Parts: sequence; structure tokens; C-alpha cells
Amino acid sequence: MANKIIAFVEQRDGEIKKSSLEVLKQGAVIATDTNTSIEAVIIGNEINNLDDIGKYGVSKITHLKNSELANYSVSAYTALLLSFAEESEANIFLFANTAMGNDLAPALAIKLNCGIVVDCIELEVEDNQLVATRPVYAGKALTVVKSNSEKTIFTLRPNVFTIGNISDERAEVIVKDIAEVNLTNKVISVAKVEGKLDVTEADIIVSGGRGLKAPENFGMIEEVASLLGAATGASRAAVDAGWRPHSEQVGQTGKTVSPNLYIAVGISGAIQHLAGMQSSKYIVAINKDKDAPIFGVADYGIAGDAFEIVPALIEELKKK
Repeated sequence: MANKIIAFVEQRDGEIKKSSLEVLKQGAVIATDTNTSIEAVIIGNEINNLDDIGKYGVSKITHLKNSELANYSVSAYTALLLSFAEESEANIFLFANTAMGNDLAPALAIKLNCGIVVDCIELEVEDNQLVATRPVYAGKALTVVKSNSEKTIFTLRPNVFTIGNISDERAEVIVKDIAEVNLTNKVISVAKVEGKLDVTEADIIVSGGRGLKAPENFGMIEEVASLLGAATGASRAAVDAGWRPHSEQVGQTGKTVSPNLYIAVGISGAIQHLAGMQSSKYIVAINKDKDAPIFGVADYGIAGDAFEIVPALIEELKKK
């Protein structure tokens, strides 16, 4: 079983990502269950609130620091993590199942020649062994995975593992200045829409699909999202039509999300879309077709005209 757990912490513009805090907290739970230790590692330049990592159950975090590492580089990050992993002698490594995690974790697995289990929605200890549950066949089934590798990497789906209660503890911060970095590739800049939440980080998502008929009708989706403090999402059909940016696409070929509340408007519910959102805690569907597949996964469904229902919803939200 685990002799040490290492959790990788993502940062962007010096801010720690919420999905990584979930990884830290789950890692701390596993460490307690296996009577082992957990450490965290973060790569970047200037990082905010590093000592707050202790609130999530980690006693020590190592900051691998260099000005060239402010933006992500798979070559540099992999090389540094490989060296850190070998020095730490850990055998369990945890990543968030994000764009960066899905790029970095497999690269590290190759270098470590170890097993990897991706997109985990549950981690448990059984018979002193870490057991993962992950969806397969576009979410139609779940598979239970045990690794017989000496070292194993797990990536955890965001918004599935809750942070729960946090403490007032502070982590020991070790800063290692990296003199040279292997920059065969590097992210130069990250384009983002100012003021908009990332669907992978949001607790509430309001998504629209082809049933909205035209791109200008997404205005009411954005208004509902604004009133709820939510992110705006879209189906593949809406993105392929050029109505919404790919950064908002939810589904098998877009982003996998697990918010507390997912509102689908004018989305029929193709299997590819369901694969990306059906692990949401609560799903509300609005569609004029009462036989639409989306109602099969919805907790609450309204079979009706979105152009009547959504404006009424907006008026009620404004009253609140």
C-alpha cells in the first residue's frame, strides 16, 4: 500500500486551482486511512497563499520555483516532477483530471514506468489497497480498478471529491529555486473571457443547445447564469454551429463537468453530452421534446418551450 502520497497542485497566474484543493483533501483522507503521509508539490514562479495548503490536510508543500515556469510546459514540468518523485520515494501520485492533469500525468507515468488510472470518481482503501472507480463507455458503466504497479498515478475528476471542512493549520513551505529548466515547449499565453467562470470550476452551470435556434438567444442563458453566479455551457451542436466558443463545450469531446447544479436548456441529450455532465449532483432539463434523452438523467424536467420557460425563470430569479 502507500508509503507516501504526492499531490500535484495546479496554479494559473499564481492562483491555486480549486480542483487541486479537492485533490489535496482526498489525498489527506487516503493518507489517514492508510496511516501514511501526504505531501504536495507545485511548480511556478510567484504563488499566492501557499501556506494555506495546510488547511486541506497537507503538512508540507514544495514549491519548485523559476520565472520561466510561470506558464505550463509539459517538458519542464515532467522533468521536475520526475526528479521530485524519485527523491521522495512516494508510490501514489494524485492529479486533478483537468487539461493540464491529462497532459502531465501520462507524461510522468511514462517516465516513471508506472500505472495510471484516469478520471476517477471514487477512491477507497480495500484490503490495504487503493481502489478506484471510473466511468467507461461514455458514462454508461462504471469500472473498479486496482493497480498492480509498484507506483501508480491517479487523476481525480473535478467537483466530485468535496473539500468539506477545512482546518486552521498551515503547511510547511519549502521553496526550491530551479536554476535551469527544460523548455522544449511552453504555454506562451492563455486566452480567457474576462469575468466568466470556467465550466470545470463552477458549482452551477447553465448550458444551451441547438434548441435555442440562434446564437443571439444565448443571451437568456447568460442572464440566468449571471443571476445564479453560474458558468455558461453549451452542447457540441451549438459550438459546431459557431454560436459559442469551444471553451464552453460540455461533453465527451469538450469538458467533463460535475457541478452541484446543471441546467440544460434546449439540449436533447446525445450520449456524448451526457458523458460530460451526468455526474452532476442535480440536473434540471428544459426541452420541448418530452422524450428527449436528457430527461433520463435529469432530477427535475420541464417539457415545454424554452422561450416561455426561461424568461419566466429570469423574472422569478430577479425577485430573489
